[in-house]
Amino acid sequence: MKRVCVFAGSNPGSSPEYRESAILLGRELVKKRLELVYGGSSVGLMGEIANTVLERGGIVIGVMPRNLFRKEVVHRKLTNLHEVNDMHERKAKMGELSDAFVALPGGFGTLEEIFEIVSWGQIGIHQKPIGMLNVAGYYDPLIEMIEKGVKGGFIPPSNGEMIVCETNPALLLEKLYTYKPPQKSKWSNLA
Repeated sequence: MKRVCVFAGSNPGSSPEYRESAILLGRELVKKRLELVYGGSSVGLMGEIANTVLERGGIVIGVMPRNLFRKEVVHRKLTNLHEVNDMHERKAKMGELSDAFVALPGGFGTLEEIFEIVSWGQIGIHQKPIGMLNVAGYYDPLIEMIEKGVKGGFIPPSNGEMIVCETNPALLLEKLYTYKPPQKSKWSNLA
């Protein structure tokens, strides 16, 4: 594992714990000599993690669609910035550049990004580890929904374990290092 893609809110959120978790994750990335791949913004939790990694001498790679440059504030001090045409290209580029994925708290964009990556893993597009940093129980309802999907027969039990969830950034990264992808098919009626 060389690069970790972090999906995070472009807003800071309402709790100081969200900001603190972005900073702690950034410190852990640098400590473990992992490069950060993210959406390229200088604001919100995205900006916090990028600033932390940069301040500690780490490498930060941003990926941002040109049409978002006016709405989101592009981080101008990144190690590398990839300009892409749209959100689809952004996610594809982030996936291509990364060896693992982590979701910090965030809104619709963060949720959409993490679920697309999980879906890609489920159908075999990649076998990279996926994690969620569950800060102050932020992802508890989502974890419960995934468990409900497993119990309801919509998510195979092995695929229900595709997302590694932890409250501690260091422990989350350690679990991503040792992650083994499920070997079972997504489609239960084809097994």
